[in-house]
Amino acid sequence: MSSESSPLTDRPELTFAAAGVDALLMQFGQTMDPCLPGFLAQLRQRILSELADVVHEVVPAYSSLLVYYEPRAVRTFDLEQALEQLSQDVPWLCSPWSTDADTPGQLVKVPVCYDPRCAPDLESVMALTKLSAEDIIALHSDKDYQVYALGFAPGFAYLGALDEQLQVPRMKNPRTHVPAGAVGIAGQQTAVYPLESPGGWHLIGASPFVWFRADREPMTPVQVGDRIRFYAIDYATYEDLLAENEKARSGAQQ
Repeated sequence: MSSESSPLTDRPELTFAAAGVDALLMQFGQTMDPCLPGFLAQLRQRILSELADVVHEVVPAYSSLLVYYEPRAVRTFDLEQALEQLSQDVPWLCSPWSTDADTPGQLVKVPVCYDPRCAPDLESVMALTKLSAEDIIALHSDKDYQVYALGFAPGFAYLGALDEQLQVPRMKNPRTHVPAGAVGIAGQQTAVYPLESPGGWHLIGASPFVWFRADREPMTPVQVGDRIRFYAIDYATYEDLLAENEKARSGAQQ
């Protein structure tokens, strides 16, 4: 997907595509538009609320909604008409960086340790971008990111868009082990690995923030349409927050 060219864009045209016998894909263009996550989050809630008698679930992604429905309860054409009307009813609030109360989604502030002990790929990213460590940290933590999609692993939030100066390709040889909490960048996106897993993104930090808890509802603290703001912490603070989270997790399991 291409990057957004402007923070203010027009409402994308809606198209439909069949995605099986019981699913419709609502597609809103093909760009990584910063206005879409909030719009899709609101539209998803409207669909689930107003079409609950025929719709089972709605899964958001970068520029689409996958609508699962009961084909025995509604004709595809009629469902498309209802979905198109709802999409027109949801306002196109194209100001995702606004601090107004009406801005879609919540703003979540996430601490990140950019110390070399937390950032095994910081030097290689410096070499690729020709930036200093201080510049990389400032560029990564100096903006709000949209949650465009959840996937790959439980709680893995795809965030964008990275500053162009930080955009580097995925690693040629992905790691078989990336620790939980690792902060990665690749292409136009950044993310925090919620669980230990393989991964091919460049790791420039680590966060003690808990992105997934199977014993909580909801299990992930962020959703599509929310915004993430990273802020830098030192290594000692990182270790202290990790210890606090582990203590809280252990207490919840007792």
